[in-house]
Amino acid sequence: MEPVISTNPKILVIDDDEQIRRLLVEILEHYDCRASVSAEEALLVLAEERFDIVISDINMGGMSGLELVPHVHSIFPDSVVLIISGQNGIGSAIEAMRAGAFDYVMKPFETRQVETAVERALKHSALLKEKRLYEAQLETLLHERTQEVNRLAFYDTLTELPNRTLFKDRLEQAVAVAQRAHKLLGILFISLDQLKKVNNTLGHMAGDVLMKQVAERLKHRVIEGDTVARYGGDEFAVLTHIGGTRDVFEIIGSLREALHPAFDLSGQELFATTSIGVCIFPHDGIETESLLRNAGSALHRAKKSSGDDYQFYTEDMNSKASRQFALESSLRYAIENEEFVLHYQPRLAVDSLKITGVEALVRWQHPQLGLLSPAEFIPLAEDNGLILPVGEWVLRTACRQNREWQDKGFAPMRVGVNVSARQFQQENLAEIVLQILKDTGLPPASLDLELTESSIMSNAQASIDVLARLKAMGVTISVDDFGTGFSSLSYLKRLPIDALKIDQSFVRDLTTDPDDAALVMTIVTLAHNLRLQVVAEGVETEDQLRFLRLLRCDEVQGYLFSKPLPVRELELLLALDPSELVAHSALPG
Repeated sequence: MEPVISTNPKILVIDDDEQIRRLLVEILEHYDCRASVSAEEALLVLAEERFDIVISDINMGGMSGLELVPHVHSIFPDSVVLIISGQNGIGSAIEAMRAGAFDYVMKPFETRQVETAVERALKHSALLKEKRLYEAQLETLLHERTQEVNRLAFYDTLTELPNRTLFKDRLEQAVAVAQRAHKLLGILFISLDQLKKVNNTLGHMAGDVLMKQVAERLKHRVIEGDTVARYGGDEFAVLTHIGGTRDVFEIIGSLREALHPAFDLSGQELFATTSIGVCIFPHDGIETESLLRNAGSALHRAKKSSGDDYQFYTEDMNSKASRQFALESSLRYAIENEEFVLHYQPRLAVDSLKITGVEALVRWQHPQLGLLSPAEFIPLAEDNGLILPVGEWVLRTACRQNREWQDKGFAPMRVGVNVSARQFQQENLAEIVLQILKDTGLPPASLDLELTESSIMSNAQASIDVLARLKAMGVTISVDDFGTGFSSLSYLKRLPIDALKIDQSFVRDLTTDPDDAALVMTIVTLAHNLRLQVVAEGVETEDQLRFLRLLRCDEVQGYLFSKPLPVRELELLLALDPSELVAHSALPG
């Protein structure tokens, strides 16, 4: 089938010779023609108007016709360029073709020669338009097919909720983020006590109607960022972000309240009850499978108590509450009793493997419970406001320690200190940092403050002002767990920061998951374009290190080199040659 050519094709003629311009416009008078005296003027016209064909001389004093060709194609990919020149010889024609021109006509030219070249060019332009339309339609079709496949793969067809596969994926991502941010997650399994009875007495269609109505009610009782899923059979699963164990009771109460009103099953009322099993990350597990298994065990116990009940994974809820209360009470005296300690994890230059800095990580040496990880007490500190004195203690202690290392003759390096969202919101944060630097004698350039995307983006404009004050002091700023939040690129380029730390959840599968590899490569490219350093967290294998070198990542941090260490053990590491670091890997086995 012949391509359809526009009834009134538009042609732009470009030549610095007025007689040539007039002649070409006269030859092509039955087309919609415009003329320009130079390539530069033509570009201004092209910026405002679309043309099917551009006819240009090669040499015009300024920009040449050959230089113009790629500019035309970048503006209108299906526009066709004809080159007209007085230069004889096949060499000029080949040069024009290489530049991207469709055809080449030599001066002096005949009327029929120009008309024939234009007719061929119009057919080619029409073919290009048809091809682009076909590609656009094909892309739309493929996108729709992909969406349909994803819907079938990741969503339950009955309730349209996420299915078991998608729930597990979201839980894994949420665990990775919560682990770094020291947050709590709640995993709730919800089972309908009456579904089997409904299926047996009213039929499976009535059971399906009940499941759809339950799904709708649960979906409207969770906040943005939480997930309600159809886990299978008569079970739903809820993933929720919680601020402390007290919030779990509010969530359970809200979900049960949503299911209290009667359900309408084709005119027949049904009052449904549920059994709920609950586990909490990280108290009841840190691995996805163990969390799901523990929530299932809690659900099983709830079902055994005749239904309409909820159970936590722990054997005794009171003992767990007592532990939380004891921790909160003793947390208030932990600073004055000098129970906190800092461990330090090295950051290394990718190419040389020299230690360039360390990240300070707080631990609680509890007098009765032993060494506690931040996940156990940082959420409590954030809930009751103690995160401010704890955070200031960490900052002061880390700065003092780095000053001591410099006085001992160790190579100067930066110490990274995490700043919580609540600390960052303090109006006098810059003054606190400045005073600590003065008190400890640490040069500002030796301090790196690490903030999460979410804490910065909660009030981006105010964050710019605070960060600018800190930067003016000489302190460096890193965005921690980058990729897990919701950064706005328009703000990111305005933020006075020095580095992005890629979250370990993306580094973990860097060498096996193409999506993670592409994401890390994009982050590195973006950072370097913004003149920022890039640090990869959670590096555990030499394959990951080699890949990060290929991507030109600047620094790495992870168990391949060292776990977080107490001061004296870190000093032994600082004395090692870079070639010995991987040999002293902290990886198990």
